[in-house]
Amino acid sequence: MRALSSPLRLRVLRLCAFEARTNKELAELLGVNPGTMLHHVRTLVGTGYLAAEAERTGAQGAREVPYRATGLSWRTSMPGGAHVLVETFLQQIEGLTDDDLDTTWLGLKLNDAHREELQERLFALVNEFKERGPDPDGETYSLFTVLHPDRNPPGAGAGPHLRQSAPETPDSAS
Repeated sequence: MRALSSPLRLRVLRLCAFEARTNKELAELLGVNPGTMLHHVRTLVGTGYLAAEAERTGAQGAREVPYRATGLSWRTSMPGGAHVLVETFLQQIEGLTDDDLDTTWLGLKLNDAHREELQERLFALVNEFKERGPDPDGETYSLFTVLHPDRNPPGAGAGPHLRQSAPETPDSAS
């Protein structure tokens, strides 16, 4: 879990998901010192989240080791890691325009059984696409979803029959 507690390391895993990258390439892409990056890469390799591929010769004859994400992070539970994931997400979208983001925010009122069904179906759908592997002719995308309790309690004194109101429309939002 400690290896995944850094937004920088999570971004490294994302960059190495479909293409092996060297320490130098990662440092340049993420705007950090190569020495700092080496520490993070070694941590990810040591915990099995990154794997070294065959050495290659760089532009000036230097030995380079490319690294690829193993996919282990997809199967790793991150108790208490929600804030790290949100921070990583915010770093990932920094600089993108509104046109680059397709966002949805939906309020639902679900009993426990329906909430569990939604969670299971979302996981099954996302896992189905993950297990297909990357499309050779595809573009890279990132998907971030969060299902959480809404801090939207019923109004004081509202009886059970009044607690479910019509959805807000842009005209009625205050």
